[in-house]
Amino acid sequence: MCRRWAEGLALAALMLVAGVASAQAPADCGQRAAPACYQAFALPQGAGRLHYYASRQPEAPGAAAITSALVVIHGHPRDADRSFEAGLEAARRAGRLADTLVIAPLYQVAAARSKGCRTEGAPVAEDGDALWTCAGWLAGEPSETRPAIGAFAALDALVAELARQWPALRTVTLAGFSAGAQMLQHSIGFAADAPSGLRLRHVVADPGSWLYFDPVRPLPVLGDQPADWSACGEGATFPGACGFRFAMPAGDCQGYDDWKYGVGRMPATPRQRYVAAEIQYLEGSLDSGKGRGAFYGILDKSCAAMLQGPFRLQRGVAFARYDREVLQSVPPHPLIVVEGCGHDVRCVLPSDAAWPVVFPPEGR
Repeated sequence: MCRRWAEGLALAALMLVAGVASAQAPADCGQRAAPACYQAFALPQGAGRLHYYASRQPEAPGAAAITSALVVIHGHPRDADRSFEAGLEAARRAGRLADTLVIAPLYQVAAARSKGCRTEGAPVAEDGDALWTCAGWLAGEPSETRPAIGAFAALDALVAELARQWPALRTVTLAGFSAGAQMLQHSIGFAADAPSGLRLRHVVADPGSWLYFDPVRPLPVLGDQPADWSACGEGATFPGACGFRFAMPAGDCQGYDDWKYGVGRMPATPRQRYVAAEIQYLEGSLDSGKGRGAFYGILDKSCAAMLQGPFRLQRGVAFARYDREVLQSVPPHPLIVVEGCGHDVRCVLPSDAAWPVVFPPEGR
């Protein structure tokens, strides 16, 4: 009898602990991409739902202290969970978890079409989700579900949803890495105005290619003479003594200035909106060359992309110089090269060098 009583008491204790753990599950969202962190909202005009990971719930204690949001946009594998955890680590290292909401949206692709762009273990599309193709979301294309919504408009809607749920928000930083950086950089000139009272910032990290606003492309020079990209060094030494000229490229590269590499055939250019936006660029110093850490195998090596440079680091440094010298953006759009990082969001985003970019002091 005593044994049964003891076993019953132990079982009740285990159930109590399990209940407490379940009730506290959302607290794990400040540590990892737990299932409890995965939520969704309805997109405008009945266009379906967009899922995202969130580090907190609006009704959780301390919600009034949340004045900043970091939205991390995943790369081509659509690894929103990994992007979310990189954002959490960045906020943790910067000491900003207490006042920052970390968000990672997931652009869904139908299961039957997602073989080439789905990370093992990532959530699959659910009924009612807005769906894109593997390449469509990062190019800003409309969803395949009806009614359709563009990928850029879905990102606008997410910002508006965060402002609605978190009325104390003052700053939203959109940070894209790799394909997510490409999508973000392309979206800036087409983005909706930020909700009233909200400061909108953009961090573009290691995209595979860039959207140029003129038909010119970078040409390395040493002194006054044209130079090969390889003469300008690699990694932390790039561009060395090289400068750049921006001129029409020689040769026959059909469509090099068309979307998604340029705006040559667009009836209206997003140039002025891009120039006036608050943007910072990040590049890993080792995201260069053909080594394993640079993931050269998945780099866009089309003619249009290669006109921007041979590797991601070179393309980023050259575009930042184009931004400064040709676009002459106001305010300036600075570039930080993160030492020791290849093509890895978990290295670049949480790095000490990235903190001032990802988590600027309020009011700056």
